[in-house]
Amino acid sequence: METITLKSSAISCEHCVMAIKRAVSKLPGVQSVEGNPSTKNVVVSFDPARTSVGTISKTMEEEGYAVDK
Repeated sequence: METITLKSSAISCEHCVMAIKRAVSKLPGVQSVEGNPSTKNVVVSFDPARTSVGTISKTMEEEGYAVDK
């Protein structure tokens, strides 16, 4: 398992976190998704053999939460 922290300035409330969790959790190999609207961070634990940081980022962006570069 690998754990990454992604930041998105678009996260403003718990609803944002729930939307991200719902979408990212559906990806193969994702074990957990936690978010914090105060810090605008999303922490994802996943199996890098089954999904990638790029796929996770793209999924967040498709939900309207672009990952800060």
